[in-house]
Amino acid sequence: MELRKYLTLKNILSVLAGAFLGYGYYYFVGCRTGSCPISGNPFISTLYGAMMGIIFILPSKKKKGKGNESNN
Repeated sequence: MELRKYLTLKNILSVLAGAFLGYGYYYFVGCRTGSCPISGNPFISTLYGAMMGIIFILPSKKKKGKGNESNN
């Protein structure tokens, strides 16, 4: 696999936006006691947000062709 295929501006910005939102969730909403696994640690919440950005940009399965359409 070629790495350049995945290093597009859209993909990079999606991951960075997810990481930014993950840290923002820690900063504004996260629990202060540290007992919450995701929102109690800034590194984990940032990584979790970046993973959500990756999942957001993954291609979805699309139906191809006219054979998949159902007409009633």
